[in-house]
Amino acid sequence: MKKKALITGILGQDGPYLAKLLLGKDYEVYGLIRRYANPNFSNTDYLGITDKINFISGDMTDEASIINIIKAIHPDEVYNLAAQSFVGVSWDQSKVTTEINALGVLYLLNAIKYFSPTTKFYQASTSEMFGNSHIEGLQTEETPFYPRSPYAIAKLYAYWIVINFKESYGMYCANGILFNHESPIRGMEFVTRKITDGVARIKLGLSKEIYLGNLDSKRDWGFAGDYVEAMWLMLQQEKPDNYIISTGETHSVRDFLDIAFKYAGIDNWEKYVKLDPRFRRPAELFSLHGKNDKAREVLAWEPKVKFNELVKMMMEADLKRLSVK
Repeated sequence: MKKKALITGILGQDGPYLAKLLLGKDYEVYGLIRRYANPNFSNTDYLGITDKINFISGDMTDEASIINIIKAIHPDEVYNLAAQSFVGVSWDQSKVTTEINALGVLYLLNAIKYFSPTTKFYQASTSEMFGNSHIEGLQTEETPFYPRSPYAIAKLYAYWIVINFKESYGMYCANGILFNHESPIRGMEFVTRKITDGVARIKLGLSKEIYLGNLDSKRDWGFAGDYVEAMWLMLQQEKPDNYIISTGETHSVRDFLDIAFKYAGIDNWEKYVKLDPRFRRPAELFSLHGKNDKAREVLAWEPKVKFNELVKMMMEADLKRLSVK
């Protein structure tokens, strides 16, 4: 009998990559989508898997709908990727961010506890929980958290409620503390995609400049297709645990710009980039750098796509997309 997996946030960035991975392992995949009049399936279309997923309607802020879904499917594995995932928006929409990113996780865990207790649960935690941690060096699973946004604070609640359900009820619950991961289907509101889309538009004569915030921010950027494999591996272990998933390297926004413009064959990118204070966070987060030793040793996982390859992959996709319009 096929294993059944439920993926929340199926239409985001990670959901389609994870669904493709699970389908390749002969899972029956269910994807939770909100009750939109016209859902956007462009990301699952991009990976050619839309017709292979069982889409079900529900809402992370509606506990009754979550209970009904768990009761109906009795999934072997649940991957909670649903979130209000844009950090900047969380300052203006802190209530809905908390309802989805924190309380939604509680609703899922309660539904599993009462109606499908053997289900394994994966929670998409985030490196944003570390914020501007005052501990020197790379962040590890033991580094103290210092969240710097409503998004990160809501995610920290979810992280700890997952641990408490695991320890209190013996449930199989794992947190994946994922550092920044990107792809050609990353949302346009994220700085990496804003850059590759913007550079492609400049290259094709569709735009003249890009507006960005802090160019000196440093992130540990990896490829989403690599990171979803780590999610799956976490739920295949004998015992659940928490893992940092990262590349172990940091690069600045300037580095990203440099590679993107070079790929497009454009010199002196500074004249095309304009700084806009609207894109700076109220509490700026300067550097994130994760140590992935535990994931390498226990999960036998390591990132495959290098930073330069990631930027070029995204640039190639955006140039192709805009060239056919």
